[in-house]
Amino acid sequence: MSSAAFYLKASQLLLADGFSQGYLRIEQGYITAIETTPSRNLPMQDCSDGMLCPGFIDIQVNGGGGALFNTTPNVESLATIFAAHQQYGTTSMLPTVITDDLTVMQQAADAVAAARAKQMAGIIGIHFEGPHLAQAKRGCHPQHYLRPLTAAEMTLYCRQDLGVVMLTLAPETVPVEQIAALTAAGVIVSLGHSNAGSAQILPAIAAGASCVTHLYNGMSNLTSREPGLVGTALADPRLYCGIIFDGEHLHPLSAQIAYQMKGEQRLILVTDAMSPVGTAQQEFNFAGGRVTRQGMKLTNSEGSLAGSVLDMASAVRYAVQQLAIDTASALRMASSTPAQLLKLAHLGQIKVGARADLVWLNTALQVKQCWLAGQSTSAA
Repeated sequence: MSSAAFYLKASQLLLADGFSQGYLRIEQGYITAIETTPSRNLPMQDCSDGMLCPGFIDIQVNGGGGALFNTTPNVESLATIFAAHQQYGTTSMLPTVITDDLTVMQQAADAVAAARAKQMAGIIGIHFEGPHLAQAKRGCHPQHYLRPLTAAEMTLYCRQDLGVVMLTLAPETVPVEQIAALTAAGVIVSLGHSNAGSAQILPAIAAGASCVTHLYNGMSNLTSREPGLVGTALADPRLYCGIIFDGEHLHPLSAQIAYQMKGEQRLILVTDAMSPVGTAQQEFNFAGGRVTRQGMKLTNSEGSLAGSVLDMASAVRYAVQQLAIDTASALRMASSTPAQLLKLAHLGQIKVGARADLVWLNTALQVKQCWLAGQSTSAA
């Protein structure tokens, strides 16, 4: 259906200025018209029951479908992970490599490059979460792989065949000059797993750091005389903030503070998902130890949170149903806001010229159907 022209009819179509009725004309995988009445005689699917929204963009995905990208950094793993998340509305993702050996990072990059070369659905780049992190805030990241940023890593991050490259680093471990070089090369630098104070954080932002990884988790806290990374992130309008709405990573009041301070324009829903997403898996190996699941919570043998079992549709529901965030705002934090951070104008919005990456949700915000470049896929 991706090559043939067709219409989608929606009673609630999420556009830039809010929900509206309309008909989307889709041709060759792109939205070519948004009409109040169909102007052409084409096949039509009625999506009036619920809402039609841009597909979700997840910028932090470690695994899914029983696969963990660090453990199996290959194209087959990427296909498994994306399939697990696509059923929950994710149409684009940054597969994420957690702090590891340089060889594993290179294998992961090669896998992403190969996936993109064969135009594999959904793989828009890669996110390296570490290894240039602070020991004091490493969380589940293996201590023995934490290290400075060397020429070998710089070469890896600046590869031109990876699509979007995102790098989470602690500003106290990477000189400002290196941050500036990364951003000049097009790398999206996100600050995280850091114990830095504002005196180290602000120069990193000035050098081009534009995001914070999983706000509140793995970072220096806000105090009266030192805002830390939490306070700086909340206060500085230049920073986007990824946030994990799974009911485990932060208190609902902390989540509401983040939304009140950053709004839909700067807050990005992420999953930080590990391998159990889309499966009944209760435990798995990671970094030489075992990670166990209890409900929505994953912990390693040290008791640290080790990612999540969250999917993007569940994150949207948590925002709306538990935090009373406006539905349109919650959906934008899962679509248009990450697209803006990643500078991908053809994704994350329903507009003429955008790729037809879409998700149809019922009134309970459960996924009914997805389209990826106009190709229909099944929901969970």
